[in-house]
This record gives sequence, C-alpha cells and structure tokens, in this order.
Amino acid sequence: MGATSFDLSLLSLSSPGWGGVLLMGLLMSLQVAIGGYLLGLLIGIGGAAGKLWGGPILRDLLEVYTTVVRGVPELVLILILYYAGTDAVNQLMQLLGLPAVDISGLTAGIFVIGVVQGAYSTEVLRGAILAVPPGQLEAARAYGMSPLLSLRRITFPAMLPYAIPGLSNLWLIATKDTALLAVVGFAELTLVTRQAAGTTKAFLTFFLAAGALYLMVTLVSNLIIGIIEKRARRGFARTEGAA
Repeated sequence: MGATSFDLSLLSLSSPGWGGVLLMGLLMSLQVAIGGYLLGLLIGIGGAAGKLWGGPILRDLLEVYTTVVRGVPELVLILILYYAGTDAVNQLMQLLGLPAVDISGLTAGIFVIGVVQGAYSTEVLRGAILAVPPGQLEAARAYGMSPLLSLRRITFPAMLPYAIPGLSNLWLIATKDTALLAVVGFAELTLVTRQAAGTTKAFLTFFLAAGALYLMVTLVSNLIIGIIEKRARRGFARTEGAA
C-alpha cells in the first residue's frame, strides 16, 4: 500500500484496523493535557501571587523561572525535564536511603507539561489581576473587606474576563504540546499514529486521521470556552455598554 493511498478500513476499531489504537492515544494525550494544564494552573496561581505580593527574593526566583521556560524551546525543556527530572527524583530517593521509584510516563508527562504551562499561566494571571480597576479594590477596602474576602468577591470575578482568553489559549497549546512527548517514547496520539503509519505505510490515512482528532478536540474546546467566557463576561459586558 503506497504512502499516498487512503484506506478507511485501516481506521476501523476491530482488527486489522488501528482505530482503537488511535483513540487510546488520543485518550492518553487528553489525560496528559488535562493533568498538565491543571498543574500549570496551580503553579500559575502561586506564581502570580508571588510576583505580585511576594518578597524580593521570591519575585526574582519566579522571574528567572518564567524567563527560562518562555525563552527555551519547549522540546528542549521536555527533554531536560523528562530525563533529568526523573533522574533527580531517583537520586534524591537514594540519598534518603529509599529504593528507586519507577515513574510512569503519564506522571512524568503531566509534570513536564505542567511546569511549562505554569510559567505562562503565571504571566496570564498576573496580567489579569493587574487589569482589575484599582477603584474596585479601593471600594472593597472602604467597605472593610479583608484581603481574602476582597480576593474572593472582587478580584477573582473581575479578573476572569481578562484571564479566560489567555488561559483558553494555554489549554489549546497544552493539547498540542502533548505531541512533543513522542520524542521520549510516550504513547500519545502522535506516536501511535507514527507507529501505525510506519507499519501499514498508509501515512496519508493515519496522519489525516490524527489531524482530524486534534481538530475535533480544538472545536469542542472552543465551544466550551465560548460558553465559559460568555458567562464570565455577563456583568462585564453590561458595564462596558453603559459606559
């Protein structure tokens, strides 16, 4: 079968089709993307808070973190974090007198994507918080709100319209970044697609199918993001219209 042939039977879920393998690869990609995105969001929340309200040393460390991650190509970061990170964990276990641990590819993948996502989430959330009109925060203090109450009732709702577009883009980037894990042998969608294409020589069939699956994830994500953004901007839009 030639590399330019297109045979839909190869995408069937039953043997000798590879459809089930592709769907399992997509599932692994989504697991890593969701886990890495949530980890990155947690890092981003802490990083944004540290940059805005932390001490000088903490702010400098976070600045180094975000600058390095955003300045080094993601493929290089993935190779460094995937191999060096797992090796560092086992060396630490050895120093503590504990046996080495076998870190699964899924766990390592989530960690790698999360660290990369965390640097970008830090800047997105920091910018969104800074975009909140100062008058709203001053009004909260005038009403005697504590910093935590002000954060929950004023800062968080007001920053969402500014943060959602950037965070949405980061989610879409996370779904694509999982493909980079193929270089370390993690069986996500891109790797299993390459294996299927290499075995059958039906490169056009499988890479078009993989592209369609990635596009499907993007389209569904855009629908969900649109609903979330519309809800977050309800009061925001009316305020702008009244101005």
